[in-house]
Amino acid sequence: MERALRAARVVTFVYFVLNGTLLGMWVVQIPAVEERVGISHAALGGFLVLLGAGAFAGMQAGGRLSDRLGTRTVVPLAGVLCSATLVLPGLAREPWALGAALVLFGFGNGTLDVSMNAHAVQVEKAYGRPVMSAFHATFSVGGVLAALAGAGAIGAGWDPALTLGAAAGLGVAVALVAARGLLPGGPAAAQAGPGSAAGAGERAVPARLWLLAVLALLVMLCEGAANDWSVLHLESVLGAPESTAAFAYGTYAATMTAGRLLADRMSARFGPVAVLRYGAALAAAGITVVALSPWVWAALAGWALFGLGLSGCIPQLFSAAGHADPSAAGTNVSRVAGLGYVGMLAGPAVIGWMTQVMALNHTFLLLTLCCATAAAGAGILRPAPERPRTADLAS
Repeated sequence: MERALRAARVVTFVYFVLNGTLLGMWVVQIPAVEERVGISHAALGGFLVLLGAGAFAGMQAGGRLSDRLGTRTVVPLAGVLCSATLVLPGLAREPWALGAALVLFGFGNGTLDVSMNAHAVQVEKAYGRPVMSAFHATFSVGGVLAALAGAGAIGAGWDPALTLGAAAGLGVAVALVAARGLLPGGPAAAQAGPGSAAGAGERAVPARLWLLAVLALLVMLCEGAANDWSVLHLESVLGAPESTAAFAYGTYAATMTAGRLLADRMSARFGPVAVLRYGAALAAAGITVVALSPWVWAALAGWALFGLGLSGCIPQLFSAAGHADPSAAGTNVSRVAGLGYVGMLAGPAVIGWMTQVMALNHTFLLLTLCCATAAAGAGILRPAPERPRTADLAS
């Protein structure tokens, strides 16, 4: 049993790396695909919204399927779907074809994202200690692998269709081979008792779950803003050269990954409430430094603190959603992840709109407010007291 649990943890890492790599391979090929299809930067923004819409739909479907069919069935199928649809944007020659390709790829990505997180909740429950943050760290590792592989393919003069097709074929193989190590277990409805969420059918979503989702939206709004605006901040506001400005995102991403590798130990020692509360508070301090500092070195330090503080927040929220009701773990994770994903998509746009009325660095004070709110609401991670069942009261 112990060997099977270790294997399940390893293959969960594999699926997180796979998801990060597939998404990263698309990101690296965006300029080439944009040029081939013949669309403007403004039009590309609309197509990326289609990607996000597909991902949101995939998250909702993936959560429900994981609860009904079991993650051992859904995760590898989602991995195959996400991998196979990766090649479609590379084959697109017309705008309509690119739009359809991105919806399908987004759907596969969202389905894989939620189902692998639902399986990660199972692994964490079996271990009896926090392990979720390390899984999220390996997603970032997948992005690094994609950047290296994509750069190599571009340097070799590979066509986008060939690059994405090769990645798709490798992804399908990895998704199928890794499936052997997934934890066994039937659908949640079969495991749950007659009074459970899965056994009783759909029921009202607890307010606590919606609060977790709102906190995820705030945190991922901050992540989305950092992804798209960190480099531009150093370049346009502080006048840093492009080579230096690139370190803004680099320091943020590096401390985000390092923090997630440490967050499980911090959660085991101090509890998830402390990780979210003090992590979000640290992120608020870091982004405030970024917003107010006139010095490049201080801004880089602020971005580093921002990434470190945010690093453990989302894993705690996803874990709490998955453990709230084991019979509906996939559905609950999909709700929290789905609203969080809306925040990640909205973050860059909100900052962009705000730059019409104030300086870019001052718009980051909105992120300070988001982080402060997340810190204040960290107490929601405390497990809700179990209500006695009707049968227990009658006995």
